[in-house]
Amino acid sequence: MASHRERGARPVSAPADPVAYQAIVAAPGFRLGVRCDNDEVQRIVFLPAGAEVPPSNALAAETVRQLLAYLADAEHVFGLPLRPSGTPFQRRVWQQIAAIPAHQTRAYGEIARALHNAPRAVGQACGANPFPVIVPCHRVLASGGGLGGFARQNGGFLLDVKRWLLAHESG
Repeated sequence: MASHRERGARPVSAPADPVAYQAIVAAPGFRLGVRCDNDEVQRIVFLPAGAEVPPSNALAAETVRQLLAYLADAEHVFGLPLRPSGTPFQRRVWQQIAAIPAHQTRAYGEIARALHNAPRAVGQACGANPFPVIVPCHRVLASGGGLGGFARQNGGFLLDVKRWLLAHESG
């Protein structure tokens, strides 16, 4: 899969190899690739717009159901078994992010102050989030309300996804 651009273990934007995902869900202007086994969701990946892939196991089907519920209603609360991952610091950042209610945002600096750390470290942890949308890293903004980055990108496709997710939750 030489076309994948890797940052850590996370492809940020690439044509989907359907074999790499147990399901792919279409969203407005993008897709969500679901990687899971029968017991845990391992990763959610943003993909460019394209074809869906039907779920290949029961957990993938439930993940698709919940992602579609969120796409229909930003108030949806996820309840999926997520594979533990990340460093202890990243997990603390993701816990802070997961606590941000729909329709609200926080600044990287706010989360950094709560964790007694630097905003850049919070930004790096956000970029390493293996469960975007479920752990809503799109709700974390730069100081002054700017978008900041998204999934370790500062422009292009993924920033458009962040804009869409924020607009979805504001309407």
